[in-house]
Amino acid sequence: MTTNQPAEGAHDAVYRVRLPLSKRTLDLVGDLICRERDRLGTRWRKLPAGTQAVIVLAVLRHDQRLRDMAGGKAVSASTVRRWVMEVLRLLSARAPRLDRALKKIARKGGVVVLLDGTLVRTRRRTRADSRKNYSGKHKAHGLLFLALTDEKGKLIWISYTASPT
Repeated sequence: MTTNQPAEGAHDAVYRVRLPLSKRTLDLVGDLICRERDRLGTRWRKLPAGTQAVIVLAVLRHDQRLRDMAGGKAVSASTVRRWVMEVLRLLSARAPRLDRALKKIARKGGVVVLLDGTLVRTRRRTRADSRKNYSGKHKAHGLLFLALTDEKGKLIWISYTASPT
């Protein structure tokens, strides 16, 4: 008689992550996912949009491992990765373009804006993708984020990602 049970036991350990998020943020991401599912005509999904939003936000906020977030909900790590990329695409589509953000500042009478950037270190990518994400200045792999703020430091615009040069 064979079983598919692991030798250590059949029970997985599940842990909780505290996400300091507002209900508004969770509702925004959940609604974006629902609208995208309606647009695609998806008949069903493994998890409801709200649960998917919590998993994606935990990955983005706390850099949780995809496998860890997937295991507690009986989905694969590749599914969680696809969900993260889908939500990033949906959120970036809502972001204002730089030219529109600058025009909005000019309409309000703003004359000073501050532009700053930072390199967020990442793991080395493989093959052809490796070189474009390498920063010679920092001697590290990463993604360059640029931010535009007003003179009081209020965030006006942030780039999606840019390859370091």
